[in-house]
Amino acid sequence: MRQSTVHCLSRLFWAAALACSMAGEAAALSLKPWKDDLFGYGTVVETSDDGALTVVDYQELRDINGRDQVPERRVKAAYVSTAVKKGQKNVTIDTPAGPIDVAMTGKGEGAAFTVIFIHGRGGDRRLGNNDWNFGGNFNRLKNLALQNGGVYYAPSVPSFDDKGAARISGLILTAKALSPDAPVILACASMGSFICARVARDPAAVKSLAGMVLMGGAADGDYGKTPAFKAKLPVFFTHGDSDSVYAANDQIAVFRRLRKAGVPARFVLFQTGGHGTPVRMTDWRETLNWLFAQ
Repeated sequence: MRQSTVHCLSRLFWAAALACSMAGEAAALSLKPWKDDLFGYGTVVETSDDGALTVVDYQELRDINGRDQVPERRVKAAYVSTAVKKGQKNVTIDTPAGPIDVAMTGKGEGAAFTVIFIHGRGGDRRLGNNDWNFGGNFNRLKNLALQNGGVYYAPSVPSFDDKGAARISGLILTAKALSPDAPVILACASMGSFICARVARDPAAVKSLAGMVLMGGAADGDYGKTPAFKAKLPVFFTHGDSDSVYAANDQIAVFRRLRKAGVPARFVLFQTGGHGTPVRMTDWRETLNWLFAQ
């Protein structure tokens, strides 16, 4: 009886140690700060939906004219580190759906995480790889990937229809195969949200995703019928409340339907922000750390 008790205590000890180890591993993926004082959100104007929706103060005079050396063309040097160039390259990746041209920053295999950014109409891989436009926000994302052992892909989307979405689904599957134990995040801006909507309908791609980011995107009225919705895939929304292309209230309605159904969702709304504001102002570190924690 005494020996049995010792064995039981031993098993309990190792079970607890294993649980702590697993919890530690689960909590380990949290991106280290990088220029948070420059890129973090400013004043929070209000919150709602139990804190899941945050309205952030945005001012064009401060957040464009004050941040850029040449407004909307070149950010001030303080926001950028070009050391990231040592870890980036242009590649063509073969996927199950065919080849796709990608600007890649970080580890090709065994990455701690993967982020795939989908540009809007008229863009290509150069947009998501641009260090000096968009307030330096893509340079920050690349630095976060490189310094935390992750990988960032900015592909050239061949089209915004099913064929184009199939290439992105193929890229997601390839990224997951290269780093099978790491989360894959798909971020879509503007018209790129149509790619996210189509990928949300692809069960294999959804299974390989840990979350999505929708930045100034179109509202998907049928999202509740998708495999992504059924899988409760976490979604992080950022939007300008004065967006004249895709109305913020339409996207907020989708966000609230997700929350009502128990889908993890967050929304950052930029007060007075326009259609392009989320690409410039989304706090990538906060966004990714929230998704990694779900």
